[in-house]
Amino acid sequence: MVEWTDFERSTIESIFSKMDYEDVGPAALCRCLVVYPWTQRYFGNFGNLYNAAAIMSNKMVAQHGITVLHGMDRAVKNMDNIKATYAELSVLHSEKLHVDPDNFKLLGDILTIVVAARMGTAFTAEVQAAFQKFLAIVISSLGRQYH
Repeated sequence: MVEWTDFERSTIESIFSKMDYEDVGPAALCRCLVVYPWTQRYFGNFGNLYNAAAIMSNKMVAQHGITVLHGMDRAVKNMDNIKATYAELSVLHSEKLHVDPDNFKLLGDILTIVVAARMGTAFTAEVQAAFQKFLAIVISSLGRQYH
C-alpha cells in the first residue's frame, strides 16, 4: 500500500484535471517512439513510422497517446489501490502484447518531460517528486505480471 500525503494526492489530481489529453498524450507517445525507436516494434499495425515527421503526423499514434493518458485516469481515481486497478492491463501487456516492461519507464520519463514543458515554472521540484512517485507506482503496477 502506498502512502500519499495530502500534497501529493492534490498535486496529482490537479495535474490531471488541467491536462490537455489531446495535446500531452500524442506528444509523449510520439516523442517516445522517436527518441527510443526500438519501442516502435509494438506499433507495427500503425502504418508509417519511418521517421519523426511520419510518427508526429500518425493519427493512430496520437489516438493511442490519448488512450494511454485516459488509462491513467483510472490510477488517479484509485490512488489507494493502483496495483489492483491495473492488474488486467498488466496481464494484457505481458501475456498478449509481450511489451518489454522497461518501455513503461521510458514513456513515464518522456511524459514527465512533456508535462514539465506544459506546466513551466509551476512544475516545481515538489510537484515533480509527486508526479514521479505516481508514475513509479503506475509503472510498477503495469509491470507486476512480469514478476
